[in-house]
Amino acid sequence: MKILTAAQTREADAYTIQQEPVSSLDLMERAAAALVAWLRQRYSAQVPFVFFCGPGNNGGDGLAAARLLFQAGYEVQVFLVEEAGQCKSQDFTQNLQRLPSEISTHTLQAGFGFPEMEFGAIVVDALFGSGLSRPLQGVYAQVAEEINQAGVTVVAVDVPSGLFTDAPTPEDAVVVQATYTVTFERPKLAFLLPKSGAWVGEWHAVPIGLHPEFLQQVATPYQLLTNAYVKSLLKARQKYAHKGTYGHALLIGGSYGKMGALVLAAKAALRAGIGLLTVQIPQVGYSIVQTAVPEAMALTDAHELHFTRFMGQPETYECIGIGPGLGQAEDTRLALENLFRQHLPPLVLDADALNLLAADRTLLRTLPQDTILTPHLKEFERLAGPATDDFHRLQLLQSFCQEHRCYVVLKGAHSCVGTPTGDFYFNTTGNPGMATGGSGDVLTGILTALRAQGHSALETCLLGVYLHGLAGDLAAKEMGQASLIASDLTTYLGKAFLALEAS
Repeated sequence: MKILTAAQTREADAYTIQQEPVSSLDLMERAAAALVAWLRQRYSAQVPFVFFCGPGNNGGDGLAAARLLFQAGYEVQVFLVEEAGQCKSQDFTQNLQRLPSEISTHTLQAGFGFPEMEFGAIVVDALFGSGLSRPLQGVYAQVAEEINQAGVTVVAVDVPSGLFTDAPTPEDAVVVQATYTVTFERPKLAFLLPKSGAWVGEWHAVPIGLHPEFLQQVATPYQLLTNAYVKSLLKARQKYAHKGTYGHALLIGGSYGKMGALVLAAKAALRAGIGLLTVQIPQVGYSIVQTAVPEAMALTDAHELHFTRFMGQPETYECIGIGPGLGQAEDTRLALENLFRQHLPPLVLDADALNLLAADRTLLRTLPQDTILTPHLKEFERLAGPATDDFHRLQLLQSFCQEHRCYVVLKGAHSCVGTPTGDFYFNTTGNPGMATGGSGDVLTGILTALRAQGHSALETCLLGVYLHGLAGDLAAKEMGQASLIASDLTTYLGKAFLALEAS
């Protein structure tokens, strides 16, 4: 699913109005109807609603929704927020004229007294939408601050008022803190980034019938993963296949005190469908691996405590994953340097492998094309430099992937896959329960297995992050987020495959 800028969204509206054809007022009615359908699905008619509407089209959306909700039997109050003498959009004015006289309607201007909220009331924020280009000021900032202090559930229409969608929102800007954001057709880029996404709450995209021809032809580097697309990447198992059909992968990792990370990655690789798995570990981990992961073959390093020398033959493997529990000893760094000079199969690098790359950036120039790196935010900054904000980090990610011809899975709430072509793919699965030690090691195992089975680097990243997050969602559904541990992700990985296949 393409993610559009605010300007592209306006172009989509205009294209739909022209090509369908449909009036802008009727398109607004569609948006309001979609919002009301979402509200009615979640809240009964016993719940009172308070709408705060600005003078533009976002306010018009709010007025139309207030009317439709009232006509459906809900208790509705409307507050028109405006600066004295401010112009109003034409569609706002027409929807104000359509508002039934029975709806309690008030105007809030500078020096207003903020209304007292009825217990259990739902506030609908329809002050400003995605077209906002400067921070809220005056009465709008005051109303936003009062909403945030009211301690009520807030549903934002399209975008939380005050939030910039395509650029960093200023540090001192006032933004409505939404509990839910019901956005139209497509989420905004800001929803998927850590700092701006915190204002959005739980977002839901509702269709309003924007013209499919425009959505198909519009160009954007930002994509959102959908279940249907990821499902198309799955490969059916063949009746006459054998273990060699599904690839032979090598995982290099583990060190004294960190063998668990390698075990987590190995178990995940096996659950992700790999035909054969070998692990290279220090001598201290031999009995651990043979006991914990009997399905894996083991090579032991000459060193007792950590990785110092590649023991196998690169051509034996379809993919090599390096990093879980690896450690950062100097002879480990030298071993990586020597390994990267060889003719290697595809690589997946995580954890200490990334830290060693960051400590000696000359190693980056030796990486094979289409290597997959899986850093969290801090690991990525060590590799690419500090980011001034989330949008700047995307620029760094794009430059890094293009310069080093690699794929980067930037891990987070909406893990972002950066590509050598400059495109970005945001994941839609996963939950905060996965913020626990070892989750990244499980992802490394999944990616290594998928790559070894013949998936392209891009397919590996997209399928891997989606399944990883889906396993976390299934686990959290049964045991809760707080109790989730990394091992649960592997336990539920098979159910994730099944759920994706059945969707």
